Amino acid sequence: MKVLVTGGAGYIGSHTVYLLIEQGHDVVVVDNLVTGHKQDVHPDAKFYYGNIGDYPLMVDILRKEKVDGLIHFAAYSLVGESMSQPFKYYENNVSATNVMLAAMAECGVKQLVFSSTAATYGDVNVPLITEEMPTHPTNPYGQTKLAMEQMIAWHGQAYGMRHVAFRYFNVAGAHSSGRIYEKHDPETHLIPLVLEVAAGVRKQIYIFGDDYATPDGTCIRDYIHVMDLAVAHVKAMNYLIDGGKSMTFNLGNGEGFSVRQVIEAAQKVTGREILTHVSDRRQGDPAKLIASSLLATETLNWIPQYPSIEAIIESAWKAAY
Repeated sequence: MKVLVTGGAGYIGSHTVYLLIEQGHDVVVVDNLVTGHKQDVHPDAKFYYGNIGDYPLMVDILRKEKVDGLIHFAAYSLVGESMSQPFKYYENNVSATNVMLAAMAECGVKQLVFSSTAATYGDVNVPLITEEMPTHPTNPYGQTKLAMEQMIAWHGQAYGMRHVAFRYFNVAGAHSSGRIYEKHDPETHLIPLVLEVAAGVRKQIYIFGDDYATPDGTCIRDYIHVMDLAVAHVKAMNYLIDGGKSMTFNLGNGEGFSVRQVIEAAQKVTGREILTHVSDRRQGDPAKLIASSLLATETLNWIPQYPSIEAIIESAWKAAY
């Protein structure tokens, strides 16, 4: 199949592009390189520099490339930044996606896999989050992703497009080749920040709040390896091309780890001491998010291959350092 990947120069997008090409598919990438890295685009992928909010560009690409479907990663994703600059997130995430969907309708592209987020659920306190739970985002990032989900669903109803939306949790790890890995600028994700401390790049790791209603007082998250995530996106595209109905899935390992547990695991993997400093809570951070991925397992036959936090951290450590 031939797939257009928006945001294909970004962390998750580039890993998905690598997997698609490794499996023999043709890949077209569109990325404005605001947060992506051109060198992370697989050399066998066809690359277009541009913004998905550019309607003439998207129509031109879709008509020229005649793709079977589109995997949509292009979005801003920093919770803290979304709290201070909500307009930026609505403009880039919602408005630009609306333009992209219009281009898809114009060109008759009928399959879309969308990278959503567990932040759509908001602050919930249940053992496992399922797809049927109500959505109450606590930050503009989660709210814009939910708006994108809803917009995609209405678009599908109007134009006959089928979609899969993935609500996933904290992504980490790297491709086994070590050629691509997580390198955001600025970096805000816990595991790469912890590894920067282990590598001597930074002095200490900040723990934002140790007074949450969790066993050790720090936030608990469900971590998923980036290649497990990539596999799910490819399976979802195959599912849609085979006639599957529109669905929303959680993706996660089904097990949560606190900030302190992640730090302890990183110390074990690297064999180095990691200094910590407790700071105030970040606005918009839920205490606990753990996914039930049963629906994805049953529907897509998706089973994570990297279930342990140590294995996830080890792959990131080996690739980056």
